[in-house]
Amino acid sequence: MPKRGKKYIEADEKIDRLKKYTFKEAIELAIDSSYVKFDASVDISVRLGVDPRHADQMVRGTVSLPHGIGKPVRVIVFAKGEKEKEAAEAGADLVGAEDLSEKIQKGWLEFDKAVATPDMMGIAGKLGRILGPRGMMPNAKLGTVTFDVAKAVTELKAGKIEFKVDKTGIIHTSIGRVSFGADKLLQNTAFFLDTILRLKPPSSKGTYLKSLTISTSMGPGIKLDTANVRDLISR
Repeated sequence: MPKRGKKYIEADEKIDRLKKYTFKEAIELAIDSSYVKFDASVDISVRLGVDPRHADQMVRGTVSLPHGIGKPVRVIVFAKGEKEKEAAEAGADLVGAEDLSEKIQKGWLEFDKAVATPDMMGIAGKLGRILGPRGMMPNAKLGTVTFDVAKAVTELKAGKIEFKVDKTGIIHTSIGRVSFGADKLLQNTAFFLDTILRLKPPSSKGTYLKSLTISTSMGPGIKLDTANVRDLISR
């Protein structure tokens, strides 16, 4: 067991480990128990009743949260000509082609997301070994391989998030910052969970949402009552 600091222990003592909280209770408690000096991230972990080893039970996708995640997102775009101009005007942090690929191959990774037009995937695809493991590789299924680069850049800058179930059946993502307050965090959570429910694989049997946990940066987890998900989404 890792040794916990005094502030973590004090935050943990506020949480009833035997209780499964409503979303409102959990988020308010998470905000109240956050002890770090910076604007902490508020995260959610969802354990799903799927087996990711089977392709037909893989759960992954994107969602544009109504209030974003409160973090600046640095976006690069592989494009040429008119699409290069569109990407720049939409707010891309860097746009290029062979020159951008070479820069990344030399070790530059000061960005969060990459977008590419389909005709540029011959160049961007060579970076798979570098960008793939970091979750930065442009992907048509996630909307980051597209000719509509302006829309892709705008959505990513506004807080569009990507998620994917890991090998243990868990999806972990940020739903905002402590400074957002409970109402905005609840709305972001509702949008996210609604998307997860819509992506339930037909081959998934039994309980789909097995458990939910809310936590803040460096803070303890707070268990949620999965029975309240439908009420949250319809509120």
